[in-house]
Amino acid sequence: MEMDALSLSYEEWKMFVTDVLKEPRFRADQICGWVYAKKVFEANSMTNLSKPLRDKLMNESFIKTPIQVGEKKSKDGTRKFLWQMEDGERVESVLMNHGGHTTACVSSQAGCPLACAFCATGQAGYARNLTTGEILGQFLTMERRLGQDINNIVFMGMGEPLLNEANVLNVVRSLNHEKMRNLGARHITISTSGIAPGIRYLADFDVPLRLSVSLHAPNDALRSRLMPVNKQYPLASLVEAMRYYKNRTGERITIEYVMMDGVNDDPQLAFEMAALLDGLGVYVNIIPYNPPLTAPPGAPTFARSSEAKIKAFCAALSDLSIEFEIRREKGADIAAACGQLAARGR
Repeated sequence: MEMDALSLSYEEWKMFVTDVLKEPRFRADQICGWVYAKKVFEANSMTNLSKPLRDKLMNESFIKTPIQVGEKKSKDGTRKFLWQMEDGERVESVLMNHGGHTTACVSSQAGCPLACAFCATGQAGYARNLTTGEILGQFLTMERRLGQDINNIVFMGMGEPLLNEANVLNVVRSLNHEKMRNLGARHITISTSGIAPGIRYLADFDVPLRLSVSLHAPNDALRSRLMPVNKQYPLASLVEAMRYYKNRTGERITIEYVMMDGVNDDPQLAFEMAALLDGLGVYVNIIPYNPPLTAPPGAPTFARSSEAKIKAFCAALSDLSIEFEIRREKGADIAAACGQLAARGR
């Protein structure tokens, strides 16, 4: 019986061990320890299991991880991985080293259906949602490749996580479960382009995750031009969902704002942002625009805001008492920076 074992929750592992393998329940803990703590995916290497049980695992369950078909390393140490799934779809994920800690940026969809004008992923088209196992496999395989645990995970790669909500949150539960990866909730961030119902769901979710919202424009006219999702979930509904999240969790929301020359970098827009987000106590990540290394014919073209314009915009934020940071660019030389992931297709 072929199965996607990485998609199993801890409770499903226990059921599989007792009902299918006819083994004691504690075997689930042993198997999860091998997979999630030791990053051992081959049943015949799980040496504290009996030989008959290892044979049954070989026959009945398969730890399927994405196949690594490419890797690039940036001059700043960032690593980008290209993975191929069983059906031939390809996605990218990124491993960033911040000195004392590491962060994995994983993909949740093959491509992205939102078609944001400035994002290489959105311009590359969309194929499908990734399964729980395909998403989790990116993270665990990067850990195995690195030879150590990764400190943080951000669902900020290819795709919109809240359009693949069930699988993404299954991954979160497996990562956070003490019998599985045991990664603390404060080390897990969901980044969304503004799926308001999904933000509300996260507010009530049993694992208290961090939330990042891609804003990029503080009024509906500009945001709808840059991000078509705004037509379905305009700023009023997005901000209402963010307030609900803040009130329910008490967690600070991070706002992502890509700076594009002559598009959204007028300091007046900083004042609009302050009015829009009043009372939310957000933290703003200012991201200098990262152009794609290649773009499909007919795709919109943008340029990075000048250093002077970024400084003027940030000065306005500072005057308005909005905390911000200009994000340090990582991986742009290998198309691994924000908005540059695009590889997919067979």
